[in-house]
Amino acid sequence: MAFLDDNYLLSTDKALALFQQVRELPIVDPHTHADVGQILADQPFTDLWQAEAATDHYVWEMLRKRGVPEELITGDADCRDKWLAMAEVFPWLAGSPTYEWIHLDLKRQLGIEEPINADNGAAIWEKARTLFQHPDMRPRALLKKMKVQTLCSTDDPADTLEDHRQLARQCPGLVRPTFRPDKAMNIFNPDWRSYITRLERRFNGKFKRIQDLLDALRQAHDWFAENGCVASDHGVETPYGYHVEQTDADEVFRKAYNGRELEPEEMIAFMSYLLNQLAAMDAEKDWVFQIHAGVVRDVRDSLFNRLGPDSGGDVSNHMIDYVEPLTPLLNRFDDRLKVVIYCIEPGHQATVAALCRAFGGKVNIGSAWWLNDSPVGMKRQLEYIGSVDLLANLAGMVSDSRKLLSYGSRHEMFRRTLCDVLGAMVDRGQMPQEVAAEIAVYLCHQRPSELFALGL
Repeated sequence: MAFLDDNYLLSTDKALALFQQVRELPIVDPHTHADVGQILADQPFTDLWQAEAATDHYVWEMLRKRGVPEELITGDADCRDKWLAMAEVFPWLAGSPTYEWIHLDLKRQLGIEEPINADNGAAIWEKARTLFQHPDMRPRALLKKMKVQTLCSTDDPADTLEDHRQLARQCPGLVRPTFRPDKAMNIFNPDWRSYITRLERRFNGKFKRIQDLLDALRQAHDWFAENGCVASDHGVETPYGYHVEQTDADEVFRKAYNGRELEPEEMIAFMSYLLNQLAAMDAEKDWVFQIHAGVVRDVRDSLFNRLGPDSGGDVSNHMIDYVEPLTPLLNRFDDRLKVVIYCIEPGHQATVAALCRAFGGKVNIGSAWWLNDSPVGMKRQLEYIGSVDLLANLAGMVSDSRKLLSYGSRHEMFRRTLCDVLGAMVDRGQMPQEVAAEIAVYLCHQRPSELFALGL
């Protein structure tokens, strides 16, 4: 088997046959960090660093591991110098999904097949710069080439969604917003009060009580729905969903609003109350309530102090509990809220699979997320949930990606891994080939389309 050849990640002839049935299916990506302004402007990429690494903390982490100076990662160095520094160490990234994603990007979208290294880094840079000037290399043309049918971005409740509205007039259904209220939820954050001020300005009022905050969030929720939103997304360390009375949550809100220090149990009460209220809004609109739990953010102080969040300093913690804090919410909305649970910690997969099994068809496992988003992580998840929950109830693949070129490569990696897992099951006599094909096609397109009510 040659590097990234037709048999890439496919161990058997049956797996290859399955992949042939899904490889050309349109891409439906219900959770991304798409730059909607970039898609709206439809301007060509200027260079490979901008296209492949300027916003990708997966890449940044790998380059730091190989000793590349921060100036040549997130600093003010010339983009060509950054690319060449990346090319010099790139062979040492082999074995990581980042190595495969970027090579897939170059091979599938640019026709560049040589493995990146110090000797050819400059030549690849120049070739890509020339290619990016072609009209079929602009963002919308690339999305069409990758067969991206629709994707969901990630958006703050304070956003006006103006870029979404303009893009929807030009490309109906291509990009939908997703409601991400983490900044309102994270009352422990030192910037929480300034964010509340931003929300007050957005909705022209002062929040004297927690109901005022909820009213503003509902206005935002309704506005998102008017603009095609079908899901919310909640990034939490621990998924607190306890029942809390509004009077108790209001007392905590007023205390924090006035700048007084909170006790840990007060923060938990506020976050639990707000998460339940947001879940109720989603249930009313039949949105998908996505929850990303288990991330301990920004553990590297020097990185956070210099660059801020989303710079590569987040880790998982196997000690975080899902069952005790989350089951009150799942019970409150049992069978009336569509839930997708993603987890960063591989050890949590067993708990999440068991929870989803216990709560029936409306509570489902999201794709192998973040540090699990690799052939190893996806294979382990698919094999396990197929024996504990139902493989066919996986929510489908999401890229969670910040860069446009990666939608095709990340979905291809998932499809190949899925087909390899299913092909192995066929070889072991666990299911007929025709059933494996039906499941593969369903999970790669129909399942996310139906779950997220995308009308495709």
